Amino acid sequence: MTKRNAIFPAGRQALYEINRYSAAIRSGDLLFVSGQVGSREDGSPEPDFAKQVQLAFDNLKAVLKAAGATFDEVVDVTTFHTDPEAQWPVISGIRMKEIGEAPYPNWTAVGVNWLAGFDFEIKVIARLPQAA
Repeated sequence: MTKRNAIFPAGRQALYEINRYSAAIRSGDLLFVSGQVGSREDGSPEPDFAKQVQLAFDNLKAVLKAAGATFDEVVDVTTFHTDPEAQWPVISGIRMKEIGEAPYPNWTAVGVNWLAGFDFEIKVIARLPQAA
């Protein structure tokens, strides 16, 4: 069996250690990024919803960068929302600012009732650029 190739960005190690998971796993040219939330450096949730969503995207960008990628390489997105109907206008505005131009990645939004104290989570799969 091939050993997992774990990717971690700088910072936020408390969250990964507390919950015992990797930020991302590289498999060949694919990167599977764990759900990123709007957590502060100590792993606690950002209480302001818009800031929490922006921070989740910022944390996602940090994981992608640690793997040598950007949102341009993302092919699949899944987001989790505790109150999708009420939250969507905020999420949509931040989402459109962050994902760039068309063609857009595919996207699945899922309503949930628990995210360990958070209200938004985003996970992605990216195809990593070939090394020069």
